[in-house]
Amino acid sequence: MTSLDTPEFAQPEHLIPVADYPAHMEAIPPSRMFELKKALDNYLAKHGKDAAVYDASQGDGGASLPGVPRDLLERAFELQVKQGTGYNQPFGTPLFRKTSFEQYWGIQPASGWTPENIIFAQGGRDGLNKAYNAMISLGYGRVGDLLVVSRVPWISYNWGPYGIGLNVLHAPGQPADGWKYTPESIIATAQFAERHNRKVAGLIITSPDNPTGLTMPLEEQIELARAALANGYPFVLFDWMYHWVTDGGHNDINVVLQAFEPEQRERLMFIDGITKSLGASNIRSAQLLAGSKVIKHINSQASHGVVPSFYAQAVAIAAYEKGFGEAAAPIIEPTRQSRKVLRAALEKSGAPFIMGDGYYAFIDVTRYLDNSAFNDSADLGAWLGENYGVTIVPGAYFSDAGKNWVRFSYALPPEITQKAIDRLFEGLNSLL
Repeated sequence: MTSLDTPEFAQPEHLIPVADYPAHMEAIPPSRMFELKKALDNYLAKHGKDAAVYDASQGDGGASLPGVPRDLLERAFELQVKQGTGYNQPFGTPLFRKTSFEQYWGIQPASGWTPENIIFAQGGRDGLNKAYNAMISLGYGRVGDLLVVSRVPWISYNWGPYGIGLNVLHAPGQPADGWKYTPESIIATAQFAERHNRKVAGLIITSPDNPTGLTMPLEEQIELARAALANGYPFVLFDWMYHWVTDGGHNDINVVLQAFEPEQRERLMFIDGITKSLGASNIRSAQLLAGSKVIKHINSQASHGVVPSFYAQAVAIAAYEKGFGEAAAPIIEPTRQSRKVLRAALEKSGAPFIMGDGYYAFIDVTRYLDNSAFNDSADLGAWLGENYGVTIVPGAYFSDAGKNWVRFSYALPPEITQKAIDRLFEGLNSLL
């Protein structure tokens, strides 16, 4: 034993090599999403506090739609009282695992997966950070490698992985195809990584997509995952946060699991939660499903980090017990009606757009920018908010490829969606 008068390493045989990459990283900016409300404040200051404003920027069904029904919150409180207020396990609780496995996913025994393949996460970002860490540690074991995302990804896909040591690589993609991956683009991305002396740590497939709303059938998602695994991607993460908010029905995880051999299933991850489908943004309740080695790694690390709250699990359990389609109807149904309203308005407008399911449509505003002095959709978005009282998310926030596009959220009652899209085009058409 080292003398008690001498400092001692906790892990002397496995010291982390010194690396100064944090000193050379680009500073991670705060999300600009929170700036969008300022434009509405400026509009109200000019037109009076009672002026009509329309927020088509948010992705929070708990704010713009009824959110989690009261009966589920009360049932969750009953479960909390029964559970008590002691620590949970790092994976959550056995009850959450069991209810999710049996009543939500209905995972079939042929998959070889059990409730132990599920870990609770304190919201989607917590689950994603856990997944990124596993990709680094269990893939090639290197920081600085690449997480592959779409050409126009969700804002936090640019910065969340970067903050824990993964460089983010935008895959090839074309606006006419919604910037979606193809097997060829996945192969080209792996070759690009190799030319830059990097490895790919993982691929994210998200459907329905944020920001575009693009929705891919399971067969297409499976084809992309197969291409990734065959070309050296250690992991594929399916982000299904919006998959219940669709016209065609939710994704069946059994279809995906059965499409892969048992050893390949160990390289698949799935993230889901109640943030979008139940309007439970502030409850912070998500789950990550993965192979046993990944779950064991995450669980060990989580035991020294975030220990999840039970109430967030209890809200999900209550929804799963009720039957999730029924529980989420207050979000799913008005969003479905708004989708019809918005699609009709966009088709009438003549503006190019991308629209599948989920909460969002992605609208090409090149025509309007070309008739203005604005540099990109960020300038346009600020102007629309301050002068027309409608906010959207500029595509420039997501990546340079989206700079001439805007994200329009229709997680709203249909009558509000109609007024919001009318106001948006009132502003856009004034530029022509």
